[in-house]
This record gives sequence, structure tokens and C-alpha cells, in this order.
Amino acid sequence: MCLAVPGKVLEIWDKDGTRMANIDFGGILKEVCLEFVPDIATGDYAIVHVGFALQRLDEKSALETLALFERMGEIEMEFGDPWARAAKESGIELHAPSEVTP
Repeated sequence: MCLAVPGKVLEIWDKDGTRMANIDFGGILKEVCLEFVPDIATGDYAIVHVGFALQRLDEKSALETLALFERMGEIEMEFGDPWARAAKESGIELHAPSEVTP
């Protein structure tokens, strides 16, 4: 499932003429395009879908939605490692590269 997820704008910059931001989705940071919300500022919350901020959202609604998505496991589904999730669902235990011995 592909959700529109609320996140907090941490940093804004220009990348090749396109307004971009680092957005925090409950501890997960992603680079997002801000072209659809040109008046958004650092500290604001935005609804983000497939790498694009679509609209501004008030902080209370954003935090409530993030908490609900977290309880439902949707944050992990949206931003987590799909390989690790597949391995876990298959009962395979993955090890960090530094833990693997030849």
C-alpha cells in the first residue's frame, strides 16, 4: 500500500531549480520535493506521497496520524527495509554484514 504520510520539514534547499526538503516521518528522514507547496517553511508539517509534499497539515493532526500509522505498522511497511521484512516473514534471520563470517 502506498500512503500519504505526514512529516515535519527539517531543512529546505534548492536542487537544480527545484525546492527540496528533508522531512522527518517519526524518526525516518526522507528527501522530498516541495514544488506543490511553495509556501511551506521549516517546522511545518506536510502530507507526503511518493516523494512529493502535497499540502500543509497542522501539527496535532500530523502527530495523531503518525501515531496511528505506527500502531498499525504502516510506517514500517512504507519506509522499512522490504528485504528484512520478507526475510522475517519467511522465518529467516538476517545478520549485519559485520556479523557474517566467511
